[in-house]
Amino acid sequence: AVAVTRVDAPRLPLSGAADPAAFKLFTVDVGLLGALSGLAPATVLDGHRLFMEFRGALTEQFAAMELRATLGQDLYYWTNMGGTAEVDFVVQRDNDVVPIEVKAGRNLKSQSLRVYREKYAPDLTVRASLAPYVRTAHLVDLPLYALATLPRL
Repeated sequence: AVAVTRVDAPRLPLSGAADPAAFKLFTVDVGLLGALSGLAPATVLDGHRLFMEFRGALTEQFAAMELRATLGQDLYYWTNMGGTAEVDFVVQRDNDVVPIEVKAGRNLKSQSLRVYREKYAPDLTVRASLAPYVRTAHLVDLPLYALATLPRL
């Protein structure tokens, strides 16, 4: 399993801002998570309405595996002090902290990412989803399949 630890502020090094008592656990494989969940393969493949609840967890699992393999570093996630906003992953990139929001579909609305951007004004923000690649001044919409290109952004 891979532990993703919570940080309450994007300070470098992220390990110094980490709260070891707050973490999310990810398996080492999306297929393993599917098998452990007991979800029938046909439910996933047919896009059954019951699967819609679990698809976000599988998508975050995929992103965690890709980021860990690509970046070769510990992963963190961010929540605000009230716990009302959460960004799926924050990673160190040179002397910056990059927030990464993961979306399971094409709906790109993300209140938590907006809260993070307004509070910390990062140079780069990444939103990974099924949507195509689009880059604006401070936001990159990155297709999930292209997460491995993150170091080159």
